Formats: sequence, structure tokens, C-alpha cells
Amino acid sequence: MGDPALSRRGFLAASVAGLGATALSGCGGGSDGGSSSGTTTIEWWNISTTEPTRTVWAGLARKFEAQNPKVKIKIVQLENDAYKSKMTALTASGKLPDIFHTWGGGVLKQQVDAGLVEDLTDGTGSWADGLLPVAKEPYLLDGKAYGIPFDIGMIGFWYNRTLFGKAGIGAPPTTWSGFLEAVTRLKSSGVTPLALAGKEKWPGMYYWAYLAMRTAGVGALRKAADSKDFTGAGFVDAGRHLKELVTLQPFQKGFLGAAYSTPTGQAATVGNGRAAMELMGQWAPVVEADAGKGLGANLGFFPFPEVEGGEGKLTEVFGGGGGHALRSGAPQAAVDFLKFFATETTDRELVRKTGVLPVVPAAESVLTDPNLKAVQTQLKAATGFQLYLDQAYAPAVGQEVNDSVAALIAGSKSPEQVAQSITGAAEEAQ
Repeated sequence: MGDPALSRRGFLAASVAGLGATALSGCGGGSDGGSSSGTTTIEWWNISTTEPTRTVWAGLARKFEAQNPKVKIKIVQLENDAYKSKMTALTASGKLPDIFHTWGGGVLKQQVDAGLVEDLTDGTGSWADGLLPVAKEPYLLDGKAYGIPFDIGMIGFWYNRTLFGKAGIGAPPTTWSGFLEAVTRLKSSGVTPLALAGKEKWPGMYYWAYLAMRTAGVGALRKAADSKDFTGAGFVDAGRHLKELVTLQPFQKGFLGAAYSTPTGQAATVGNGRAAMELMGQWAPVVEADAGKGLGANLGFFPFPEVEGGEGKLTEVFGGGGGHALRSGAPQAAVDFLKFFATETTDRELVRKTGVLPVVPAAESVLTDPNLKAVQTQLKAATGFQLYLDQAYAPAVGQEVNDSVAALIAGSKSPEQVAQSITGAAEEAQ
């Protein structure tokens, strides 16, 4: 995202609450895992500052304590930006909390490389092996697990069925050429094809990232990050395909100054029926309804189309979620809590009460929304996964992706310049 954190579900909570939650002040950078009168206190840092998640998570902590009388959990809750700032400082100091929220990717890798994070591969394998495979991807580094997911999601197109029908589009497109044709048909019918929050940059990044996955292939994005070179033909082609779309002028009037979740922003534009589509995560229906009227049963979902002749497949998904990691040397009680958090019983409660998608396959039965079921089906069938680029890469590189793609959409950078700028940022981040 323009703000790379927010697990995207975190962003949903923040946007719905208007970022108005009051953060609890935390002390220090983690407990010593020590005991007092035979009781072990573990410190759990998270970003669940909004309801209902805040109350649900606090209740789960109390339930765990009831099951483990010699363990106390100290909860430290911080709003997303404050959390990132505090964790950056703690990482630099070399002392992290016992249990802490992570989005995986580049930041987690930095913490792992500094020797600050516990390797969970052996200690959790007996039960973590049963979690949804794609949900575990962001926390795997060199084949080892450094985090346990509690949420997962993906980016795709959310569309207005009525407006598609008005334009004579019988079924969602599965190819890029078919998508461009759909955009043209929508415009011809007097409908704005796409809503975009150009002001915030991260929504535009989704287009380039997916197009890079579809042209160069999901593996190429990882190789480019390792080699610090994004100038390959597949990445330039991604920019060219995005430029094809931009040339059609598909976005709403004033999109370059539009935010995401405001009453006149991207989500509301779709939710109020003023645009036919948006490329967004699984939280989109709730934000559309909160910022606008929402489309209800008139809302549909389809995955990002394939690019003809490209290396990528329709079943390769772009997304992310939230997870928990442990500081190196955290007490066994912290591992036990992660196991408790990943049980079917807990996951069913999280899905039912907080709206996350299940990471425990057996918890799927409590999903009721047809669109969320469609997203879950795509995730389960995924043959490849790419974490959000502004999380997968080092922070400076992720920001450059957002900035450069925004410049391409605004018409001030060419596809080649985008690839060169991201490569330059990757080289400087070494």
C-alpha cells in the first residue's frame, strides 16, 4: 500500500475507524520472559486498536491465560504508523517484544538477518503444517518459518454487475486484451470503468505489480529483488501494458487527487455506482459500504487477467496478510500462544467476529459472504504467490515502486524509466 504496512486487513480496520483509535502506550522492547512467583509474563505487540478486533483479541488473551494459569500476557496495542515507528526503533536497539505483529517480507528479513527473530520451523511444524500454504509464504525465508499467519488475502477486481450488463459484458475478462476491451465497452456505454486513489499511490502499484507477475512471471520478481535489476523486458512490458490502460483514460475525473476511503475516494466511487471496478483487496466490500452505499449482491469479484504470451498464470496471486513472530529466545509460552491462536476454534472466532479470511482450512465453514468465499477459493487454488511489493522489498525500494508507478500513471515517467528507477533504488538499498 501507499502505506506498506497494514496487512491490508489492518488498513480496513484503520479506514473504517477513521484512524481514530487511541493507542495504548507500551513499555520497553519486550519482556525478559522471566518469572515472578512462578508466573511467566509475555509481551504481545499488535495493531488491533479498532473494534471489534481489539476486544476479540483481548478476550483471546484472557482465554489463553485461563488455560495456562502460570502465564500472563501483557498486550501492547499501537496504531499502524506508530507501531512501525516504534518497531523500527526497537529493531535498531536489538530488542524486540516476545510476540509481535509482522507482515513478513523485507522488514522481517532485516530483523532475521540481525539475529532478532526466533526460527519457528521445528517448534511449530507439527501444527503449522496444516495451515493454508499460501498464508505462510510471507514468513518463509530460505525455507525456514519466522512467522505464523492469522490472516491472508489477495488483490483482485471488484466489479458492479449491473454496469457490466449495461455495457454488454457477459462475463468478467480473463485476458488483458479482454480487460482492455471491457474498459472500452464501459466507456462507450457512458460508465467510468475504474476508480483509483491516485493521491495515495499504493493502489496504482497493484496494477504494475500484477502486470509484472503476468508478463515476467512471479519468480522474476524475486530474482529481480536478489539481483537488484528490474530492467528486464518483462518489467518494461508491464509498464507498457499499464500505459495502454492509462491511454484509454479509464479512471474517474480527478483521480490523481483522490484518496482511498474518503467519501469522494476510490472505494466510495465504486460503492456509489459511479465506477464499474476497482483493483483492491478482500476488505473492499466493507470499505465500499462504509465510504459509500455499497453494492451488496450486485458486487462481484474476479482475478487479475492473464497477459497473452506472458509467463504468469491466472492462479498466481498478489496479496498478503498478517502474522506473528517471536523475538529470539522468547519463552515457550510464546510459542504455545501462537499455537493457540492458530487453532480451528480461535480461527473460527476470528473469521466470524473480525472478518478475516481463514488460515485454518477447517474454519472455512463460517464464511458466509459469497465474494469472500470466491477470494478464499482463489487463494486455495493458488499456484504462486507474491507479497505486496512495498512489503516484500526493502522499504526504500517499495516506496520507489509506488512513486514510479504513480508517475507513469500521471504521465511523467515512461515504462523504461520506471524500471530504471526501481533498479536504482534496489542498488542503493544494498
